[in-house]
Amino acid sequence: MSTEYTATRTSIRTALILTLFASLFTAAMALTYRYTKPDIDAAVAEVKRKLIAEVLTPDSYDNTLLTDTVVVAAPAALGVNEGSVVYRARKNGEPVALIVEARAPDGYGGGIDLVVAVGADGRLTGVRATAHKETPGLGDYIDPRKDPNKTQPWIDQFAGRGLGEGDATHWRVRKDGGDFDARAGATISARAVIAATARALAYADANQQRLFDARTGEHLADAATGEAKP
Repeated sequence: MSTEYTATRTSIRTALILTLFASLFTAAMALTYRYTKPDIDAAVAEVKRKLIAEVLTPDSYDNTLLTDTVVVAAPAALGVNEGSVVYRARKNGEPVALIVEARAPDGYGGGIDLVVAVGADGRLTGVRATAHKETPGLGDYIDPRKDPNKTQPWIDQFAGRGLGEGDATHWRVRKDGGDFDARAGATISARAVIAATARALAYADANQQRLFDARTGEHLADAATGEAKP
């Protein structure tokens, strides 16, 4: 038996063994995912419920909020190029609030992801930063978990605010002539969140009927963006 023939057989056998192990590993991973997916999904849903509860009180709606959603393509208004999920809160079948995923692209450390809750009356019920890279101890006060003021976090000043008469100058930090406080030395983070929140609020207010009327799971193209553009 030639050395070349033996080497070929060895290579083929090795390849078959590796293929077998790869197939078994893939099957094991697929089986593991199949049985753990319900637990993973439940954990993700619980995180979403807790986050939404921070911007909209659970007793204000009675529908299954996490599944009553639509996806909108409105990058100019919401800053999310891949599509923004909008959760729709209802009580006794009537509109209560829209919870919109938005993004501020111009934070000091990059993009700042937000959830913005807008009541049926056109006023904010709450805003939360869900992901950001702002400077620890300086610009990260936009996140109430990082804000040293636990009794009155900076981001809570959005609750109850509306667009008013469309005067965008109010939607600025006080340093720029607006109505919002900002921490000294960290106004870039505040400016980014305020501007993104104003855009999301304007979008939700201008498209409220359309968003509530859409079929569950529907993907909607861009529409009116509203007027508030600080």
